[in-house]
Formats: sequence, C-alpha cells, structure tokens
Amino acid sequence: MTLMKSARSSQTPEIEEVAKKEGIDTERLRRLVSKGRVVIPQNPRHSPKPVGIGEDLSIKVNANLGSSPDHVDLEEELEKAKVSIEYGSDTIMDLSTGGDIDEIRRAILKETDVPLGTVPIYQAGLLAAKKGSLVDMSEDEMFNGIEKHAKDGVDFMTVHCGVTMEGARLIRDSGRKVGVVSRGGSWLVSWILHNGMENPLYSNFDYLLEMAKEHEFAISLGDGLRPGCIADATDAPQLQELIVLGELVKRAREADVQTMVEGPGHVPLNQIEANVRIEKTVCDGAPFYVLGPLPTDIAAGFDHLAGAIGGALAGYYGADFLCYMTPAEHISLPTVEDVKQGVIGTKIAAHVADLARGRGWEIDMKMAKARKSLDWDEMFKYVLNPEMAKEKRKKMKPKLEDTCSMCGDVCAIKLANELVK
Repeated sequence: MTLMKSARSSQTPEIEEVAKKEGIDTERLRRLVSKGRVVIPQNPRHSPKPVGIGEDLSIKVNANLGSSPDHVDLEEELEKAKVSIEYGSDTIMDLSTGGDIDEIRRAILKETDVPLGTVPIYQAGLLAAKKGSLVDMSEDEMFNGIEKHAKDGVDFMTVHCGVTMEGARLIRDSGRKVGVVSRGGSWLVSWILHNGMENPLYSNFDYLLEMAKEHEFAISLGDGLRPGCIADATDAPQLQELIVLGELVKRAREADVQTMVEGPGHVPLNQIEANVRIEKTVCDGAPFYVLGPLPTDIAAGFDHLAGAIGGALAGYYGADFLCYMTPAEHISLPTVEDVKQGVIGTKIAAHVADLARGRGWEIDMKMAKARKSLDWDEMFKYVLNPEMAKEKRKKMKPKLEDTCSMCGDVCAIKLANELVK
C-alpha cells in the first residue's frame, strides 16, 4: 500500500515525523498527503529521513550533482553530496551521465539519508546511443531504466511524460529562440519526431503508475519543454506541456501515486507569479518544483545569485521546492565549492520566501537579539556559513571586541545601548 493510499484512512510514521518537524497539525498533514498536495518521497529500499514537500510546509531545497562524460570522480560526487546536506539541502538528485552510473547512484544512496532523485532516461538514452543512436531507444529500455533505479531505492524520479507529439510539433513550429534546453526533453522530442510515434512515457503512463505503486517512488513530472531564455517564457509549448501534466497529476492521484510538477526555467521577474499560479491551478495544488527560476540570461558565473532572486519570488507566490543553481550553471560541471555556494544561496531564497509566508521567524528574532547584545558567538550560530563569517571577522579584526571593523567605536548599536536605556 502506498503512503498516499495509507494517508487516505490513517496516520503513518512518516506523516507524524514530518508534522512534528514542520510544526503542523498531524491530521491536516494527513489530509494534504491524501489529496496529493504534499508529497513525502520515500522508497522503502532507501528509507531516508522523511521530508515533506508541498502546501503549508517550509520550502525545500534540492541540490543536483553527478558525473559527466568529461569528468568522472566518485569520491568527488560523494563529497558534493556530503557538503550539500551539511549546508542544508533537503534532497539530492544524481544526474550522472559519465562513468559507471550504477555505481555512482548506489554509492550515493548508501552514503546519504535524504531523499534521492534521478532522471532514468539519461542512462537509458546513453545505453541506446552506445548501440547506435538515442532515437533508437526502445520503450522497454525506457521503462527498464526506471525499474532499475526503483529497485536500487531511488525515492523520486523525473519523468518527462508531458512531452507529446503535439508539444514536439509546437517546438518545431513555434519559432522559439533557444528551442529545448531540457536534456530529457530534447531526447524525447528527437525520439518522437524521428519515429513518428507518441512518447511512451505518456502513452504508457498507466504502466509507469503501476511501477511507482509497486516500488513506492514519487513521480516528478519533468518540464521537458521549459523555456531556455526569458524571451521563450510562458509560451505555447511550455503551457501545452503544463496542461498535459495537469491531466497526469489527476491520473496519478487516482492511482494513489505521489506526484509533483517541475517548472521553469528562465522566466522574467514579472512572469514568475503567473507561472506559479497557473501551475497551482492547472495541476490542482500539486507541489511545484522549480529550477531557479532564472530571471535573466546573462548571469553565467553568478547564476546562483540570479536563481536565488527568482527562487525567493517563486517561493513567495507558492512554489514548494527550489532546485539550486550553482556559479557553474551554463558553464561547467560544478565543483564541491560551487555546490556549497549553490546550496547556501538557495537556502537563503527559501528562507526569505518562508519569512514572507509567515514561517521561520524564530531564528531571525534570535539573530536580532544577538545583534543588539553585540554577542558575536551567538550571531555565528544562526548564519548559514559560520566558518566563513568567523574568518571574515578574524581577517579584519576590530580594535574593540564587541564591535566590527566597519564602525568600530562609533557602532550604532553600541552607542544606542549606552545612551538609550
């Protein structure tokens, strides 16, 4: 019995643990899970710490990692996973496309206790390409890849079920500036146009649901036609795919399968609210998992900053799950330091949005109290990177221990504490 089906009639240990962690009424959370408005990705073969994603919960952060054909280092990927969790990532996705992909995925599963996501079509496509071409990938190869990841213990999977023949036609005819930037989306568009057949992940969606029920993994409906530049945002291909995803959400819920929906992508600031509200309407409140979003195309090298700006706004308007950006986005495979900076930036965005939604004020109030008291040791407890903050203070050491070197003995707080009793 799936967690979603169990939640329709009774409490579960996972729901109780998430409710306690989030400070939400257990019965309310049970109803949200039963309706599909909250997901708790948890494959029994992995059994990570329960993480709730969705309505009335704190905004969660995901960190992507994984090898590429140009760079394979298992120990480095495990270090990225460790650093991601250390700095607050709630989930991890392994997007490996180089080396022994099975070994990397299984090692990350073994070494981590947070939900792990994957995109199985990457591996299936690469195997097909080795035999000839990825457009020759068979339906069995697509679904066998999903089953392999499920049996390994993957907790949630991105599946591009909304890329259809109609969407492929729109991409071909729409005059998009950048086309398709989703790797899985581009592979499926190519497969559809080459074979003249419907996407098997769409036409055989019921089979996918059977697999999800059997192995208890959550489905993350991928946005294969997401915009790759702000000029392509909220266009016909993106919206057509979203409408299809809304239909698939309904079918997944009827099958008691936990499902969330992935979103853009490159979106100008003035369209972020509309994108979130459209998803929440079309997909009946399904948890919304956004990549950034990026409100500009020129931030390469600083996409973790641009993504944090877009993510904060998306979170405020109702996005539930932020996929991080790193400084290496659009440039290279991220390093361990890139991963660290990406997680921290996205955690700030999630917290900023949570504050605006009325959650998480306690830690900011503790920081305010510590600042008024000029208690630096206490302040360092509440920052996202205490080591960096301490190092900066040490490098520019103040003459007075209770001030910083910016204001010194004319510190506003110090003067106010002495004169305003």
